Amino acid sequence: MKFTRIFLICQVVILSGTIHLNAQTLDTIISGMSLNRIQRYETYIKKEINEGKIPGAVAMVSRKGKIVYNESFGYRNLEEKIAMEKEDLFSLASMTKPIISVAFMMLYEEGHFSLKDPVSMYLPKFKNLVVTLNEEKGKEGETEPLNREITIADLLTHTSGMSHGSGNSKLDQDFKSARYRKHNTVLSRVNSYLEIPLTSQPGAQFYYSAAPDVLSVLIEQFSGLSTIEFLKKKLFIPLEMYDTGYNIAPADQYRRVQLHEQNKEGKLINSATQPPMSGNTIWAGTSGLFSSASDYLKFCQMLLNNGESNGQRFLSRKTIDLMTTNQIGDLSLKTMQGHKFGLGFAVVTDVAATKVLGSEGVYFWGGAFNTHFFIDPKEKIVAVFMTQVAAFSWEYHNKLQQLVYQSLVD
Repeated sequence: MKFTRIFLICQVVILSGTIHLNAQTLDTIISGMSLNRIQRYETYIKKEINEGKIPGAVAMVSRKGKIVYNESFGYRNLEEKIAMEKEDLFSLASMTKPIISVAFMMLYEEGHFSLKDPVSMYLPKFKNLVVTLNEEKGKEGETEPLNREITIADLLTHTSGMSHGSGNSKLDQDFKSARYRKHNTVLSRVNSYLEIPLTSQPGAQFYYSAAPDVLSVLIEQFSGLSTIEFLKKKLFIPLEMYDTGYNIAPADQYRRVQLHEQNKEGKLINSATQPPMSGNTIWAGTSGLFSSASDYLKFCQMLLNNGESNGQRFLSRKTIDLMTTNQIGDLSLKTMQGHKFGLGFAVVTDVAATKVLGSEGVYFWGGAFNTHFFIDPKEKIVAVFMTQVAAFSWEYHNKLQQLVYQSLVD
């Protein structure tokens, strides 16, 4: 009997490679990650829900190509108490940007442009832009001419001098008004940006911007397809990202996670204004996509796999290396210590300065409604966290890293 029991345990270990036994507890190890320890992340998420900070969430972690963790929590609709499901759909907001950047670099690999090319080679209206001398004066303030033209690389690194419209200066507010007035196409939106002076000379500072909208315009120009057609053909269908797009099919709209916000009393409620999930015609690069955690993990896993997935090559390993290397030199990301920016991604360059568990070379980004992801090429980790709360915080990203890395046992 004793021999049989030992034999069966050995068989489980050999067949699965995931069971680790010790004298005190039975732990499941998948790809070098402890499920007992990763439960600490679950405890954290449930605490955030119970304290009314988020309505619910979906979290996924993979390591060495295997799904280690995949859970949903709380509600997708707090008001109606509808439970969150793993395949629910989230507004990505700025997590649209990495997808657009990757799509754009696929066209780079086809030879359509060089990173040092001035944008005016392809969009002549970028030729004679001006730079503000006083952001508080807005678009009517005094300006100076360009020292040099905006390049393609400037668009990808947020060093073009363009605004995002999310700041408090008069110039930011003018940019925001241009961005959100009635547009039918992304080209119309980009043309409105050119009415607003740049915040700084190209290459002079990192200034988070709506420049990926320009990338979307260039995708359409270089490919001859609309941006959504290009994304579907080159990324979404081959990667089986069937839940990702600018509009949600009527049959799937029940899966959309409601955007939530804090009211004046500090209570979490459904937001009165929700991102439109149908009728969208602006294939923007800055924001606009909806997706699920599992779809976004497929995108990230392809990048971790050096640009390959499902037997298909999407990007060269060398292109991904270029995109995830510091491209801004000594320029600062201001409040994000220990980080630099590549071509479409923030990159960890000094783990000690970040004060968060991680690795040098981790690349990542997030969205305004608190969707987050990171990719670690050294540890072979992909992690995705998604909720929908209209008060962005890097704390959710930091906790994701902290509690994923502490679960490593190999």
